[in-house]
Parts: sequence; C-alpha cells; structure tokens
Amino acid sequence: MTSTDNAVTIERTFSAPIDKVWSMWAESEHFASWYGPQGATIPVAEMDVREGGTRKIGMQMQTPQGEMTMFFVGEYLAVEPPHRLVYTEAMADADGNVMSPEQMGMPEGHPETTEITVILAEVDGATQMTMTHAGVPADSPGAMGWNMAIDKLTALLES
Repeated sequence: MTSTDNAVTIERTFSAPIDKVWSMWAESEHFASWYGPQGATIPVAEMDVREGGTRKIGMQMQTPQGEMTMFFVGEYLAVEPPHRLVYTEAMADADGNVMSPEQMGMPEGHPETTEITVILAEVDGATQMTMTHAGVPADSPGAMGWNMAIDKLTALLES
C-alpha cells in the first residue's frame, strides 16, 4: 500500500480475468459480497453503473455499542469497462440524504465528498488493480476498512 497524506491507494494483482474483477466492482450483488471491513454486511447495494448514475450502499456492522448501519451515496463520474471506474462517495442517512462529516462524528476537515478511482489492467493473464480513495487519509480507519475489504475481494476471486 502506498499513500499520500489525504488518499489511500491499494495495489493488488488478482489471478482472475479482468472481466470478473470488473464485475466485482460494477455489479451490485458481487460488490455487496466483499465490500466493507471484516464482519460487515451490505444489506443495501443500489448501483446504477453508468456515467451520471447514482449509488447507495448500506453497510451494517457490530460495534461495542451494538449494531450500526452506515449509508454512502455517490455518483459515477467515469465508467469505462473493464478498465476504469470513478465514483464519488458521501455519508448519508437511510433515505440517501447527504450528511456532513461533523454530523457523522468525523474529525474536522474531513471532506463531505470523496472520490474513488479503480484502474484495472490485464498483465500476463492476471488482473492488476489500483484503487485510490482521495479524501481518506492513509492512516485512517477508512484505509484499514479498505484493506480488509480488498482482502475479502482477493479471497473471493481466488476461490
């Protein structure tokens, strides 16, 4: 994992065809099967994967305070199958209304909207992925969550 101060970047190579890796990012039932940190489930994955299309993801997890559900909404900015996917993400309430980072208890200065870029390339029969989440610090809980999610994605692709 490489990073800048305000982005998390994860590079992985999967021994899976590029079309399969693309579908894990672009098809809601596949995305819901791996997204989120260890132990999280995705009961809501509404994804209209086309430029200008919207997305709403609901993530449920157990915390020491009990079950917690978080919602994320965004818009697809670039959809170039099977090589490039760019979308925005903001925290929201259950109805999809964007909530400020302060309302969500995030540290001051956290951006309301962040941007995820996924680049896929075929390399010797495998698929190389570079995922960058701009606006999420590399040393944040969000970065740890991404690493756990990509570990789950790796396990699914290699099973």
